[in-house]
Amino acid sequence: MASAPQGNLPLFYNDLVPLSSNEHGSWKARPLEKAPWLATQHAIPVTVDEFAVAQRHYPIIFSLGENPVPLALMGLNDGVNTFIDDDGVPVGEPYMPAYVRRYPYLLAKLRNDSDDLSLCFDPSANGLGEFEEGDVLFEEGLPSDATKAILGFCEQFEQAGQRTTAFMNDLVKSGLLMDGEVSIQTGEDTPPYIYRGFQMVDEEKLRGLRGDTLRKYMQSGLLPLVHAHLFSLTLMRDIFARQVHQGKLPPQQQEVN
Repeated sequence: MASAPQGNLPLFYNDLVPLSSNEHGSWKARPLEKAPWLATQHAIPVTVDEFAVAQRHYPIIFSLGENPVPLALMGLNDGVNTFIDDDGVPVGEPYMPAYVRRYPYLLAKLRNDSDDLSLCFDPSANGLGEFEEGDVLFEEGLPSDATKAILGFCEQFEQAGQRTTAFMNDLVKSGLLMDGEVSIQTGEDTPPYIYRGFQMVDEEKLRGLRGDTLRKYMQSGLLPLVHAHLFSLTLMRDIFARQVHQGKLPPQQQEVN
């Protein structure tokens, strides 16, 4: 069974195998009822298409580095996810980012001399196999409706990813990003919990936008996305409170990575 080129695999993925009618013609897919691979992840990539929904549930911050990406914080500390329990079961009915819902599938390049993307999956997730129950992946050697739906979702995710990259490029070029810091005071006689290690939009620079630049950002749809990000930051304290309630009080002087 041929594997896709591995290189640096994305978050969650341990391996990638191209989905093939020859190798997997009799296989079925079944939903993943638990997500133990998500239980220890506190920062999940999100696309700009999700900002309007995600900002109601999670703080949206931006990673450090030359090529930052937007991240939804499901916890404030490494290894802490306040929306998934230790067994990988969702706590309540949280919004699941598309990045999570896409797993274990992924569109990937199989050849360095071609830009064509092939539908692959992570076999370690145990979501595909010769099961008695589940959605058939192929019918008479052709992709089933279930497989077409999976492919369509992955294609939409790739397109959203391109829009997200363009948005982030605009933010970086505009110089609107700054190093972020959140201080949470829990008592008068105790030092605050301080979170660093992420980027956020500089509100002072945002208020300073004028003329053609401001008009361009309004027309491009950048401003509503920026405002969604800024509104979402008020949820930092809610996530902190969830950690306290769940007995996952973070040590002080932590960074969001």
